[in-house]
Amino acid sequence: MKKKRQANFELLRIVAMVMIITLHYLVKGGAASPLTEDSALPVYFAWLLESFCLVAVNCYVLISGYFLVESDWKPGRIVSLVCQVLFYSLLIPAALILTGVISADSVSLYEWAEYLFPISTEHYWFATAYLMMYLFAPLLAEGIRRMDKRSLQIATGLLLFFWTVVKSFVPLAFATDRFGYDFGWFLCLFVLAGYLRRFGLPWLEKRSHAVFLYAASSVGAWALMLACAEVSGAVAALSVYGERIYTYNHILCLTGAVALFYVFKDSPVSEGRASELICKAAPYTFGVYLLHEHVLVRYRWLEWAGADAAAGTWGFLPHMLICVAAVYAAGTAVDYIRARLFEMVRKGLRHRA
Repeated sequence: MKKKRQANFELLRIVAMVMIITLHYLVKGGAASPLTEDSALPVYFAWLLESFCLVAVNCYVLISGYFLVESDWKPGRIVSLVCQVLFYSLLIPAALILTGVISADSVSLYEWAEYLFPISTEHYWFATAYLMMYLFAPLLAEGIRRMDKRSLQIATGLLLFFWTVVKSFVPLAFATDRFGYDFGWFLCLFVLAGYLRRFGLPWLEKRSHAVFLYAASSVGAWALMLACAEVSGAVAALSVYGERIYTYNHILCLTGAVALFYVFKDSPVSEGRASELICKAAPYTFGVYLLHEHVLVRYRWLEWAGADAAAGTWGFLPHMLICVAAVYAAGTAVDYIRARLFEMVRKGLRHRA
């Protein structure tokens, strides 16, 4: 049973990364361009796809929190994570210079410092937030394990009230709202994942309920965004509010993420070749992110693929599917090589020791 459940979560990890690449394609590639009176139907559909994929980051963090709250904390994991991030942050600019894509003179000393200290400079915001969350993980996990259900409910509820409920219903821009792009939001998700691990949400245990909530949250975010865009000209505050709907710490993104988490949590994956492939491919998902979200690549890969030519037409759909599949495959292949190199280094160090 443990193996089947692990495959379920590993499949969600893969799906979440595919969703993340899709998000980047839609927004950075121009398919989900700002809505105007002249926006074509494909643009509206692109925003609908965006709403269904927006839950990906929250799902990714929920998976980590769900297991970290009951597992041993490993300091070596921090070293491994930092080395993995450094591998991409330093190797990619070197590779682009060697292949002539960019010139060495075009990379300033400050930029090299950014590549050398990717965590501190938030070169990859997700990696920075995740690492900070992992540092807090043993403290949070110990507290979560010791708290009774009522106390944990109150603590989780208050955290979510200040981090997501207020910003989701009040049409104001708050100084503390970073839209979920920070480790504070990841800590909230960790606590929520700990509650789910210990006590669960019985209503979502029924798969049809989870599917309904995921779909309703996604469509609801899309409809709310369209409504705000329609009336923002008359009510200025709604233009600010409308921009915050498609953010990771909005209440609809959170409910959609929890629902999708439960869809996979309670969906059995039979043992066999499919389960084995899922479990073998999932560890390389973070490398897929690090490859295509490097600051020197995050817009270039869309230019190389010609995403702007397909934007605004129904042609963006097949183009998007091809691009997402290609990026995921390339990222998996590169990270597989990276993992083998790291393993060789570890064996060499152990042998010398």
